[in-house]
Amino acid sequence: MTKPAYTCRMDTPLGPATACATDAGLCGFWFIGQKYYPKQTQHWIEKPEYSIFPALRRWLDGYFAARAPRLNFALDPQGTLFQKTVWDMLLHIPYGETTTYGELAKQLAVIRNLPSMSAQAVGGAVGHNPISLLIPCHRVVASTGKLTGYAGGLDKKNALLRLERGEI
Repeated sequence: MTKPAYTCRMDTPLGPATACATDAGLCGFWFIGQKYYPKQTQHWIEKPEYSIFPALRRWLDGYFAARAPRLNFALDPQGTLFQKTVWDMLLHIPYGETTTYGELAKQLAVIRNLPSMSAQAVGGAVGHNPISLLIPCHRVVASTGKLTGYAGGLDKKNALLRLERGEI
């Protein structure tokens, strides 16, 4: 049996998004129409008053006001152990800073006691992050510094990085 998932639509300066939460925490935040938007949503229950959503709205307000808000609610991303490990690493990228897929792969190789790790595999996990913004996959760039691979679109990734650098 699938656990109940509650959703609501939220407007952001970058467009509308869907938030999804379970009793364990926020399990999704996707811009409408983004790549990898969930296909299995028949068990979702529209419930904008669900307890986590006011805290999420406050977090979003702080974020888009160019502050680095702290998470004061649980995250519950659903994925493989590998994906969850990568997503946890993303949570440690400081606000306003970036890292590369290759650097994350090197760190993950050390964590797993491996001689190396594929940057492409890390990129796949980063790209499938179900909690955009809050798990800051937008802070990962190519080794050249070029913006690549953001499921919400490169225009949004660029805007988020510019916001965090205080450019907008």
